[in-house]
Amino acid sequence: MTHGPGYQRLVGEARPRVRQVSVEEFLTWLQAGERYILIDVREDSEWALGHLPGAHHIARGILERDIEQAIPERDAPILLYCGGDHRGTLAADGLQQLGYTAVVSLEGGWRAWTERGLPVVAPQYAE
Repeated sequence: MTHGPGYQRLVGEARPRVRQVSVEEFLTWLQAGERYILIDVREDSEWALGHLPGAHHIARGILERDIEQAIPERDAPILLYCGGDHRGTLAADGLQQLGYTAVVSLEGGWRAWTERGLPVVAPQYAE
């Protein structure tokens, strides 16, 4: 998908403020049993096609509105992901502005995860 120049500028400005975690680093978290809350910020239609195991869904469009009810602890470790990493970066930046202190974005998002052939939760269709 081609992104407009204004959107690219917005993401570029947010990126230095947001810690990006590679898929490999996230996998070490999983292996070490580290505590985190995984949130998929993609649209409902994207979530319905599949998501990372253990993920919760709060779409980017309502994240800042609903996060304080879902996760009231401002120091909770939160890992956000989207399709690539633009929305995850913007979402992490927004949560930091709300006072969340341990928010990171998954570098490459869903795409990077699935390109490595890692497990996903896929929809089950009746035959």
